[in-house]
Amino acid sequence: MANTNFAALTAEEKTAWSLDFWKMARNNSFINQFAGKGPNAMVQRITELKKSEKGARAVITLIADLEGDGAMGDYQLEDNEEAIKSYEQVIQMDQLRNGNRLAGRMADQKSVVDFRGASRDVLSYWIADRCDQIAFLTLAGVPLTLKNNGALRSVGTTGYNLGDLEFATDITAPTSSRHLRWDGGAEEFVTGDVTSMVAADVITYKALVRARAFAKNNYMRGIRAGGGEELFHVFVDPTTMANLKLDADYLANVRNAMPRSSKNPLFAGTSSVMIDGLVIHEFRHVFNTSGATTGTVSEAGDAGYKWGATADVDGCRVLFCGAQALGYADIGNAIWEEESFDYGNQHGISVGKILGFKKPKFHSNFTGDLQDFSVLALDFAH
Repeated sequence: MANTNFAALTAEEKTAWSLDFWKMARNNSFINQFAGKGPNAMVQRITELKKSEKGARAVITLIADLEGDGAMGDYQLEDNEEAIKSYEQVIQMDQLRNGNRLAGRMADQKSVVDFRGASRDVLSYWIADRCDQIAFLTLAGVPLTLKNNGALRSVGTTGYNLGDLEFATDITAPTSSRHLRWDGGAEEFVTGDVTSMVAADVITYKALVRARAFAKNNYMRGIRAGGGEELFHVFVDPTTMANLKLDADYLANVRNAMPRSSKNPLFAGTSSVMIDGLVIHEFRHVFNTSGATTGTVSEAGDAGYKWGATADVDGCRVLFCGAQALGYADIGNAIWEEESFDYGNQHGISVGKILGFKKPKFHSNFTGDLQDFSVLALDFAH
């Protein structure tokens, strides 16, 4: 038998609730702060589908720098123009849904309007939080079968796991020239996996300075700011931020670079600080191994286990991001649906959104293969 809409919402009212829900979700989302439509945004939001022979698809386009030296003096430029190289990245999309249902009139004395408002609030926070988790796992190259603290996610039936999203299979590990591990003893970045990590390999200000130099030397494009300067966003988890704040070089630079006032990050207690062209952000969903399992030598570095030679070292994958580090398909409005059950005794609300995330890659002339376009994965110990 057909259900009756318990609030009798008109199409316009339902659209208004849908827009209000997604507006709140965007405001709640941390990663959304860095999203923009242009190629100068760290997270490039794609809101329109591109028509092609394979149908309508969400596409992010990467434009490579020109490589030639041009024409000198009066030598002919015509017929010697340099072609612009572009790389299109297709972002797979899927629908993410959730809902709430009242147990019944006797179990809940709230009015329908109160239930709708409460449902909007909790569902908007839920989808914002899941988008943040997915975005930071994608940037870190960590599969959606893991939580952001390194623990394994519980596995439900097919269709009820983040790993079942269509774009989950596009998440790839950091590429060779975009993945470094900090060696605290030598005070330099080295290649190699996390099984070589020791507890002393914690983050320092010197590490960030070296990472910035590495990014620029490897032509990783920053975000253009005022005066033609390039900025990079650096994301750390709370423990890594605490280690950085205990570093003497970091303290000296922040203390001396800014006035001694309530606006100085040392005194304001802010979770973000800008210094030396780097905007450092603290966020709990930056991938780390605090929830991972202690293992054996053979399990060190495997998914769900801690780092180090015997899988007993906690660490964080710091993300050093420039322009177009992440592609984000945000297609259409959110979906808001309401239903009544059991002859109107129970009421339910469901929300859904079609979206997708992808870490873009490009063909590097330096390495001769595909590399992550604009994100460095930097592994540190806790």
